[in-house]
Amino acid sequence: MRWSLSIGRIAGVRVELHVTFLMFIAWIAIAQGLLGGDVLRALAAVGLLLTVFACVLLHELGHALAARRYGIQTRDIVLLPIGGLARLQRMPEEPRHEIVVALAGPAVNVVIAAALFAWLYAARQPLTPIVLGGGFIETLFAINVAMVVFNMVPAFPMDGGRVLRAALALRLPYVRATRIASLVGQGFALLFGVVGLFWGNIVLMFVGLFVFLAASEERALVETRSTLSGLPVRAAMLTEFQSLGLRDPLQRAVDHLMASNQAEFPVLDGGYPVGVLTRGELVQGLQRQGAEAPVEGAMRADDLVVEAAEPLEDVVERMRARGRSAVAVTQHGRLVGVLTLENVGDLLLVREALRRHRGQG
Repeated sequence: MRWSLSIGRIAGVRVELHVTFLMFIAWIAIAQGLLGGDVLRALAAVGLLLTVFACVLLHELGHALAARRYGIQTRDIVLLPIGGLARLQRMPEEPRHEIVVALAGPAVNVVIAAALFAWLYAARQPLTPIVLGGGFIETLFAINVAMVVFNMVPAFPMDGGRVLRAALALRLPYVRATRIASLVGQGFALLFGVVGLFWGNIVLMFVGLFVFLAASEERALVETRSTLSGLPVRAAMLTEFQSLGLRDPLQRAVDHLMASNQAEFPVLDGGYPVGVLTRGELVQGLQRQGAEAPVEGAMRADDLVVEAAEPLEDVVERMRARGRSAVAVTQHGRLVGVLTLENVGDLLLVREALRRHRGQG
């Protein structure tokens, strides 16, 4: 994710800290004491915040380790001011597995809350579950309970929403289950926004915005995968294109761009594709090095070359994971096409138009 800093690995999963999280820590420190010169109170508030986000990190690790049980890897865990995000390579296709993965995160908070309750009970401390109102342990206990309750709200794609989608998918087609769950999630997102607006809770408003956009994106991804299911890469690839040599000057790419409006160029080395020069990389290369500079210095090194017979949905997922807008396509080691996300979008539009035409007929 952009603007994120890697802070290490836990159980083989990369953990990243978004820069806005650092800004959030600074804001908490200032608001809770630094502005008035109360350094100890500011340090206590920051310490509580970091402990809470340690619980958030453990919550996300619960998702990641449960997904690993089903052979699904986690790209990374990103810590944001509004919570954490475990970015799995994909969600389980089996609804029962998705339920396990979704519940694994809140289950971690249940264990933490139970341990804190046992600590308080053993110490014969009264529970005062008011955030920032009781002692450190009481507050941490209350926050973990609140995390369980909040995450189980059926607002897709939050944990409760994923459980809802999986439960619906036990009886309905997966795409339809996703569509229903995402609409329910967007309804809750609007509710979050309204409540946050009236209560003056900016964090809740941001959570509502995140849930609304994430539900829409998840629905679009599932519908895209469904539409592309069963299609090979060759169904969407460009077969009329210009290629470049690794040591060709950038001016040659400019000439092709002006003559045909082709925006992505497969790059060959000894006749074998070694990557793709995109329009953005071409423009940056021209700015930095000039038109006579070799293509090799402008393109991003990438070993993502796909076969024409590969499943299109899997290749599109890999392209998005690597942030690539185009890849070279080969058949038996020979370059036969270029696959671009723009062309995949065109294919989706065509298939959707034909589907509606058949529905009218």
